[in-house]
Amino acid sequence: MRVYVPLTLPGLAEAHRTGELGAGPFLAYAVTPALREWYLSDDIEELEYAALGRAALASLRLLAADADAPRRRVVVAVDVADGAATVDPDRGLDPAALGEVTVKVTVPLAKAAAVHVDADDAEQDVTAAARALAAADDGDDDAQFVVDGADDHELLWFATQEIPNLVGRR
Repeated sequence: MRVYVPLTLPGLAEAHRTGELGAGPFLAYAVTPALREWYLSDDIEELEYAALGRAALASLRLLAADADAPRRRVVVAVDVADGAATVDPDRGLDPAALGEVTVKVTVPLAKAAAVHVDADDAEQDVTAAARALAAADDGDDDAQFVVDGADDHELLWFATQEIPNLVGRR
């Protein structure tokens, strides 16, 4: 199962230092039954992209909680065994939890397939989105528009061999 792990650049640097994406349990995103139902598509690439987008939003939440982290969303794509990630049945239909899975095992960073990171030109919009997130969560439509502005920036794809360069430019 492909899962998308939301991080920040400091979180990616820590994973690079330790060699682990996370010691289970930790939160990730994947193509879940609820995500399939919400997205209304049978195209696996579209569904994977939707799961990546959910992880990017979770990365934005991490940025909102860490004022010192560079304003770049980070998502690591990794394949785990099918039983290693589970959906919480109590949150499966919660719109805020679409695509959310709990990875129950330790995942070596070496198992990562790719890293997705914002380009430098996304910094201003990602910064504004992180600031507006709490108000958007409270139903402020103007704040939601600002949060959605971060999605105007596609996350760039990086090979795992490029992680040292990514964490070195923090």
